[in-house]
Amino acid sequence: QCQLSGLWRNEQDSLMEISAVRDDGDFQGKYLTRVTLAGGCARASPLKGAQQQPGEGGWPTFAFTVRWDKFSNTTTAFAGQCFVDVAGKEILTTMWLLREAVGSLEEDWKATR
Repeated sequence: QCQLSGLWRNEQDSLMEISAVRDDGDFQGKYLTRVTLAGGCARASPLKGAQQQPGEGGWPTFAFTVRWDKFSNTTTAFAGQCFVDVAGKEILTTMWLLREAVGSLEEDWKATR
């Protein structure tokens, strides 16, 4: 079984800490992106999410958002799944979508990556 709570590190050395997942699947935590570490202004950003409880023998899916309000006017949404590999290591796979605030509807085209 894959446990979502705990400390996670990604390929870019960003850190994410997820508190205990509640019985209803909700969780919160903080995300420390390497972007802020490299810039010398290390700041943890809050995250909130939910985990879908897997069926028997399945792996849990989850989604969460990170509000980068301490250094940027952007929000990122992540969706993913938790697995355990053959060596017993827990692995999170995710996709993300970042939204930046823009000043007008005409600039909307450049706000999402």
